[in-house]
Amino acid sequence: MIKLTRIKKENLIELYNVIYTSKNPEWSKYNAPYFNEYKFLDLDIFLLTNHHEFYLSDRCYGIFVDNKLIGIVTRHWECFVTRWLEIGIIIYDKSYWSRGIGETVLKIWIKDCFIKYPEIERVGLTTWSGNHGMMRLAEKLGLILEGRLRKVRYYNGSYYDSVKYGILREEFFNSQIENKHSNKL
Repeated sequence: MIKLTRIKKENLIELYNVIYTSKNPEWSKYNAPYFNEYKFLDLDIFLLTNHHEFYLSDRCYGIFVDNKLIGIVTRHWECFVTRWLEIGIIIYDKSYWSRGIGETVLKIWIKDCFIKYPEIERVGLTTWSGNHGMMRLAEKLGLILEGRLRKVRYYNGSYYDSVKYGILREEFFNSQIENKHSNKL
């Protein structure tokens, strides 16, 4: 059973364990690795810093499969004034990749964004051309490729594109994709 829910303080150790199971996790190779932001933290530092406060906010929900925390979905305002909302997803546990979980939870998350923020007309998702799985997922969900900034991400000696996808409210609610999955948070 797949469930999206707010992360609670009692989930922080489980979250830490799924994020920091190794010093070079597979997920960090796809989640904007060109920023080189992944830094292995020990549990005490993770729990003492403000770092974990983001995970407890309403901008981040946990992805639970059979009550096991395997990843997160996020949302942030690219520009609050212009109502530009972006979403993201990370499934930390590689054993859950390519099983339809990302598709299921992003449908729920996009719907929640449109319901929670009735004033917005679009939800966006940005990735990079080195993350083929995320690009396929965006297209499978009906998000439209709206922009490609060529060769702006440099990683491991190669240049990659930043790719921007989006879906409008009417596209989402009129799509057969959304109507098949009317799950709620």
